[in-house]
Amino acid sequence: MNLITAGALRLPGAAAGQLGVWLRTRPVMTVEAMVLLTCGYFAVACNTAFFRAAAATGAFEGMRGWIVAASLVALIVAIHATWLLVAVNRWTVKPMLVVLLLATSVAAHFMGEYRVYLDPDMMQNVLHTDSRESGELFSRGLLLSLLLRGVLPSVLVWRTRVRRRPVGRAILVRFAFLAMIVAVAVGAAFVSFQSVSALMRNHHEIRYLVTPGNYLVSLARVVLDDGAARKLPRTPVGAGATIVGRPAHARPRLLVIVVGETVRARNWGLNGYVRQTTPELQRIGVVNFPHVEACGSSTEVSVPCMFSPSGRAHYDRNRTRHSESLLHVLAHAGISTDWIDNQGGCKSVCEGLPFESVANVNDPAYCDAEGCLDEVMLRALADRIDHKQGDAVVVLHQLGAHGPSYYKRYPRRLERFTPACRTPELGKCSREQIVNAYDNAVLYTDEFLARTIGLLAGQSSRDAALVYLSDHGESLGEGGLYLHGVPYAIAPDVQTSVPMVMWFSSGFADSRGIDVGCIARKAESIDASHDNLFHTVLGLMQVRAPEYRASLDLLRGCVPGSA
Repeated sequence: MNLITAGALRLPGAAAGQLGVWLRTRPVMTVEAMVLLTCGYFAVACNTAFFRAAAATGAFEGMRGWIVAASLVALIVAIHATWLLVAVNRWTVKPMLVVLLLATSVAAHFMGEYRVYLDPDMMQNVLHTDSRESGELFSRGLLLSLLLRGVLPSVLVWRTRVRRRPVGRAILVRFAFLAMIVAVAVGAAFVSFQSVSALMRNHHEIRYLVTPGNYLVSLARVVLDDGAARKLPRTPVGAGATIVGRPAHARPRLLVIVVGETVRARNWGLNGYVRQTTPELQRIGVVNFPHVEACGSSTEVSVPCMFSPSGRAHYDRNRTRHSESLLHVLAHAGISTDWIDNQGGCKSVCEGLPFESVANVNDPAYCDAEGCLDEVMLRALADRIDHKQGDAVVVLHQLGAHGPSYYKRYPRRLERFTPACRTPELGKCSREQIVNAYDNAVLYTDEFLARTIGLLAGQSSRDAALVYLSDHGESLGEGGLYLHGVPYAIAPDVQTSVPMVMWFSSGFADSRGIDVGCIARKAESIDASHDNLFHTVLGLMQVRAPEYRASLDLLRGCVPGSA
């Protein structure tokens, strides 16, 4: 038998001959044909999340449903093919298509696996994802998607030879092809204009599921906005801030603000969740705010927003990120500020102020090669406290319940809810397993807060207080959604409703004249939000600045002179 050897591979003669023919055969295509076929592939193989979402709106129901679906396919192909044919030539078409195929296979995987929308806020999150977070998302499912959706089509593209034409003829053909594509797009839109326009008008966020256009447009917006923002001067906030009503020889005050990560109000034990996920805080007796709305559904939005005086209604990403924050106002008033981080940084909130990241410190008690548990911040906090003289505010930025690897966010001894999902590929776990792992992570946040309060309660030379507020919530499979970052207008309440608690030492409450019972009663009845943090902290530390609004101070009516 005739055999052909390729390394360790031995094939029969017929199969070897077919393989040899395939290896020698290289199809020849025009640039226009390559682009059109690739865009057709994008529309059919990589936009399942878009068509699933469109179908969920009822757009494909009735006798004309298939016409609407066909029109959308034609529009997706035409839109992508138009800008690609404007951008590429014979020399750049293959590299550009290969890059798009690889990137789009990754985008399609995450849109399908976690139902994420690749809008500018999500792309901002992607750009600021550290190696630890991105490493957790690197799974076998991603590799398979990359291979099947990206690598294999890329090999076909790379093996295809581009047909050459004289320059003049090439230009004429290109213009004729573009005219044909535009005509097809106009025709497709005309055939289903009412249905397609209604879909995009009533569900405008769905456009962030059309790939590769979604991530390309969003990425361009982020880059352009960031470039323009770098030219903006940093806007001062609270430059004239002063401390009022404090006796000259009063005991120094220490306020710790804990910025939580991905803890949602629905799974917070103090809010009446069926599981007691906050037993330590229940024992301590903190003031709990059960109705709190986040400023955004992602860290990139929520953290700058909650430390800004503008609030959700007036939030502007560039303006907020290039303005001073609550911490700068406190510093202007003479209060020492520090940011201790076990996450992805302070998102410009602490720019120019003391900052320490403990995410990768060498501490075997709390850290391994993949990162650190939140308790590692307590050692840094204790060290900062020991070196403080006057009033101080310290922010602890948690890793919290950051997904999808919830099982890595708590020590194994706290795995009380079992069986827990122990993989970042959430699609491989039941919803019960995902919720169990998440609730265990919330249990650890409860323990971390209790230990922080214990550290503060042991301060003999200063009065102490703590405010905890999560940055956003999390989807755990409800409606097919996972993680967070859905555009705010359509984000489910599990991504925007967050827990908030306060604790005051007896010395802090007495010196400030705080009626803790009054605050507890108020907390049960009001709708609070991230907007309150800026003004409540200024009120708590008795700082007056032009930006302070008493109506947003949660202590109003429960401290002397604030009715």
